[in-house]
Amino acid sequence: MMRLRDLLPALDWARDYDRTSFAGDATAAVIVTIMLIPQSLAYAMLAGLPPQIGLYASILPLVAYGLFGTSRTLAVGPVAVVSLMTASAIGPIAEAGSGAYVAAALALALMSGLILVAMAALRLGVIANFLSHPVIAGFISASGILIAISQAKHLLGIPAKGDTLPDMLRSLAGTIGDANLPTLVIGVAAIAFLFWVRKSLKPLLARLGLGPRLADLLAKAGPVAAVIVSASCVALFGLDAQGVKVVGALPTGLPPLTLPQVDLDLWSELLLAAILISLVGFVESVSVAQTLAAKRRQRIGLNRELVGLGAANIASALTGGYPVTGGFARSVVNFDAGAQTPFAGMLTALGILLTTLFFTPLFATLPQAVLGATIIVAVLSLVDLRGFLRTWGYSKADGAAMTATAVVVLAIGVEPGIVTGVGLSLLLFLWRTSRPHMAIVGQVPGTEHFRNILRHKVTESPQVLSVRVDESLYFANARYLEDRLYDMVATRPGLRHVVLMCPAVNFIDASALESLEAIAHRLNAAGVEFHLSEVKGPVMDRLQRSDFFDHFKGQVFLSQHQALAALDPDTTRKADLAA
Repeated sequence: MMRLRDLLPALDWARDYDRTSFAGDATAAVIVTIMLIPQSLAYAMLAGLPPQIGLYASILPLVAYGLFGTSRTLAVGPVAVVSLMTASAIGPIAEAGSGAYVAAALALALMSGLILVAMAALRLGVIANFLSHPVIAGFISASGILIAISQAKHLLGIPAKGDTLPDMLRSLAGTIGDANLPTLVIGVAAIAFLFWVRKSLKPLLARLGLGPRLADLLAKAGPVAAVIVSASCVALFGLDAQGVKVVGALPTGLPPLTLPQVDLDLWSELLLAAILISLVGFVESVSVAQTLAAKRRQRIGLNRELVGLGAANIASALTGGYPVTGGFARSVVNFDAGAQTPFAGMLTALGILLTTLFFTPLFATLPQAVLGATIIVAVLSLVDLRGFLRTWGYSKADGAAMTATAVVVLAIGVEPGIVTGVGLSLLLFLWRTSRPHMAIVGQVPGTEHFRNILRHKVTESPQVLSVRVDESLYFANARYLEDRLYDMVATRPGLRHVVLMCPAVNFIDASALESLEAIAHRLNAAGVEFHLSEVKGPVMDRLQRSDFFDHFKGQVFLSQHQALAALDPDTTRKADLAA
């Protein structure tokens, strides 16, 4: 039974499900459904797909995640960043909205799902820790700017194109003279209304005496109100005949059962994009899921999250959708609305299904400008310009990586941007760890503690050089360790012993092992003995499995105090007596 529960985390919450849980899930589902309908249509349009595909991607994927995912409140579905990455990946190989484009989107969803499941099988959930937050923040902020600018064409009613910021701005500048005034009025009014709803409607309703939950529900229904009013105006006044572009007729009925084509040439072209979409979607989803789970003292399993998200993407591919992941704003709304279990997502899927079955004709006169406004209002919350200043103020290296990621996303493209960010993160890690902090330490008088001689008043031994290294030792910093130790020894002609303190050393690779052997040999040749202290158990185990101790003539001390007491008792005695 444990194995089945590991496969289906839904069994954990289903056995204790009760009316209270259902009430919370049902309320959350109503609110999220209202929020998700216009977002699904808008994000599909952002991805270059027919609007109904956003609805298809919001039905079975939610059910699949509810069965296989571990977060109780994560809301899965189409999101802005993944939609942009989908458009960026497929745009160069097919025309937006064409049959080939839709087929490529299905293949991309299937590939993403299979990659996520394969990562789970290989237990690669920890990969979420390898993408630094500054890089992800820079990528998301730049993506938010790109997404917002890309929707300007819908607000103006012009056929602008471009995948990068310079291309978009040039295209907008060249076609802005063809802007459609009614479309512009609708778009600007929708943006103003949606911002007002987000900031002011709930407090206003509360002042009018409505309860918090009802006020929140009505505030979340703002985008739906914009959809209904704008679609009604277009129908009543015939604005589509005046050049206002509308969604048009959408198919009614169940999502189609689809089997993505296995085209090796297509899959090879989409492979990098599928990997990046999987990674970015997983990191974004896990960060949201962990934050919300911590608020209720719950836990999520990283590898099982991979399975849940993989299942959601495979389900999307099989029902006419495109890549999905957990959305930040949607999940927070789901949490705040009282969702208790993933069944809230399943109920949301039911709401979207009913919309697809019975209400899609209502969207025929919906202006594309309103969907563009919905996207702009949603993604501007992703842009954190102050975050760049905070990061620069704390760490110039992280600030550089964050800025470089954002610049490449804006100037070159989404995929090069995230690859640049990941590459810079790895290079920064290697650079930092290649020059580890090393401190000469002395004994704090009256204690057995050893601290940096430049920061504390300590007792030093003229015969024993105590050096603490604050990093694991591996190929990138092995030579640096050698050079620093030789320099320290060269300035102390009366030295008889060198003790390398290793409390922060978690591993020593083969290159560093050779360096330790070289240090010991060279110091012994100069009449100086080389010793180690405070070596961790796992590190000692690996050293003992090698032939290191066959050549090592020094000693390994349990503590630095023990080392100094054995090598220079007089200095230790003076420090112990001092107060």
